[in-house]
Amino acid sequence: MADDPFRLSALDVRRYDLGGTAWRGYDRARVDQFREQVAAELERLTRHAQELEQKARNFHEQLRAFREREKAMNDALVAAQQLRTETREAAEREADLLRREAQHEAERQVREARAEAERVLRDAHEEARRVAEERRGEVRRLEEEAQGIDRVHRTYLAQLRLMAERQLAELSAAEERTLPPVRTPRALGPAGAEPPNGERPA
Repeated sequence: MADDPFRLSALDVRRYDLGGTAWRGYDRARVDQFREQVAAELERLTRHAQELEQKARNFHEQLRAFREREKAMNDALVAAQQLRTETREAAEREADLLRREAQHEAERQVREARAEAERVLRDAHEEARRVAEERRGEVRRLEEEAQGIDRVHRTYLAQLRLMAERQLAELSAAEERTLPPVRTPRALGPAGAEPPNGERPA
């Protein structure tokens, strides 16, 4: 299909048959040397592309892990809110019980319990927000790095494809180029004299 990407491996370059030799054509040794250089470069670019793909997969795995940690932090935040509610209810029940024993003592204990609960929850919220913000920053950074690697990967593939197409075009042009016809000298008579009346021997 026309939309399929053109793919050329180092083995294809090494096995490509340039056809027979022509008079005053390209130096076959230099052509073979150039083909070997092209094949070596293709192998290097292929290895580099594979390394970039592996790095991209690693970054995607790290990104998935950070997202799971972010979800765990959100769950912890919900649990902290639930703990706050439960702590408030427990403090209120304790306050009611203490109020029956001593109103003033109960009020003091309620105030202290609520203040402590709010401080703990405030600290927990602040810590949770700070950790969540750090995780979001790491996730954004990993996403940007993954996108950068993907762009570099596509650029390398495009350069590799362009170089291979250019080399194939040059090889095709060299094969299609023809030499001018060779002119044969006219036959001479005895002692190098031309035949009379410009006649040529049969």
